[in-house]
Amino acid sequence: MKNIFEKKKTIIFLGQMPPPYIGPNIATQIILNSKMKKDFRLVHLDSSDHRDLGRLGRIDFQNIGLAFRDYYELIRLIIKESPSMVYIPISQTTLGYLRDSIFILISILFRKRVLCHLRGGNFKNWYLSSRALTKCFVRRVHSLVDGQIVLGEKMKDQFEGILPKEKIFVVPNGKRIGLKYKKEKDTDKARILFLSNFIREKGIIDFLACIPYVYGSKKSMEFVLVGDWFDRDTKTEIESYIKKNVEFPIRIKGPLLNQEKYNMLASCDIFVFPTYYPAEGHPWVIIEAMAQGLPIVTTDQGAIAESVIDGVNGFIVEKRNPVQIAEKIKFLIENPDIRKKMGEESRRLYLENFTEEKMIERLSYAFNSVLSS
Repeated sequence: MKNIFEKKKTIIFLGQMPPPYIGPNIATQIILNSKMKKDFRLVHLDSSDHRDLGRLGRIDFQNIGLAFRDYYELIRLIIKESPSMVYIPISQTTLGYLRDSIFILISILFRKRVLCHLRGGNFKNWYLSSRALTKCFVRRVHSLVDGQIVLGEKMKDQFEGILPKEKIFVVPNGKRIGLKYKKEKDTDKARILFLSNFIREKGIIDFLACIPYVYGSKKSMEFVLVGDWFDRDTKTEIESYIKKNVEFPIRIKGPLLNQEKYNMLASCDIFVFPTYYPAEGHPWVIIEAMAQGLPIVTTDQGAIAESVIDGVNGFIVEKRNPVQIAEKIKFLIENPDIRKKMGEESRRLYLENFTEEKMIERLSYAFNSVLSS
């Protein structure tokens, strides 16, 4: 049992808070409000940029100003708080990593342990496609860190040739979801849900393209899109599709948060998320759908296949294949007993592996391992 008089280790915790409601921001919010603060003294360096999604990651004076503000704040907090470790989320783009590398180097300069966290699955692809000078810089900087967190077992190879395996920790996303595990159907129609920001690479166009193959087989159904618009071209294409296909029962909702989102999930029968988004890691929407006991039709992108087991709690389909998506939806609609069984398996896998408690347990292990190294 931990000595109650033992002083908690101070950790400077870099991270953005929502809005916008994207994966890394949600993770920061969950961790800072979790039981982690009982074992560690978390000092939050808020690097938030609350502008709309379309402006994030662009080069402009405000982004540059925010970066220098955060560098100054890190130095100030290191001097003031004398932390044992600095926790740094890292990017998987050249400009993003260059920004984050300064956080790493500042921490190393002050002789602080550094634990990095990759909340995506495209680091290796970006690294291998980079110029030789960029690769050399990444290897030099990242060899200085004391630990690296990834979102899934298959993502350990993201840092192959950069970090030894003993410095890599697997911490899948996990979330406490305030729900009543009960289907609250307000219609007899089969309701198929797509829930994500409306980004083309998240598979929203493929979801729409599968509808003609499904709707003709059983018309007692409804297709629901929940999320926020991201870019004008995708919005125009979606609106044009719906106008041309007025016979399809498509309902677009805006972004839903917290209990409203969980209520929507509870009212649906199948969750479809055919993403091929390069930066995808371990999507929160997958965890939320599992928690609500939904069978899931998705793709092997990022660490998704470690949550959705093909043939157990859903189906893994080929990327950009609307026909295959339609086949799996039709199968689930026509086989309600299998659909129910897969939903129960989703719920079981969520409880066993992807609750907030499980995530915090793994994260605490990574923190303690680096602090004691």
